[in-house]
Amino acid sequence: MAAIIVGGCAVAALAVNDGFAAGDVTAGRQKALMCQACHGLDGRAKLPEAPNLAGQGDIYLVKALKDYRSGARKDDMMSLVAPALKDQDIDDLAAYYSAIEVSVGPPPK
Repeated sequence: MAAIIVGGCAVAALAVNDGFAAGDVTAGRQKALMCQACHGLDGRAKLPEAPNLAGQGDIYLVKALKDYRSGARKDDMMSLVAPALKDQDIDDLAAYYSAIEVSVGPPPK
């Protein structure tokens, strides 16, 4: 029974993800040029107060950017940038940053 539930969750997750997979990675890379001073073109933050975006889920990134745009989520820098973003810009940026592969190794000894 657990295998069926897990399989159903995987199918549901794919269905939910399809709604956010509308972005274009190549277009997102171009649009990410305006983000690179804080978040880096590689998605690794260049400022201590900026989050890393590389490898973040596209669903999370779309929601965060739309929340910054609407004012539901607050940040001094993002409140200047996000209002100008169109839905397609957000989808493209989310597609780009979520497509960056991130590898994690063991902690240093």
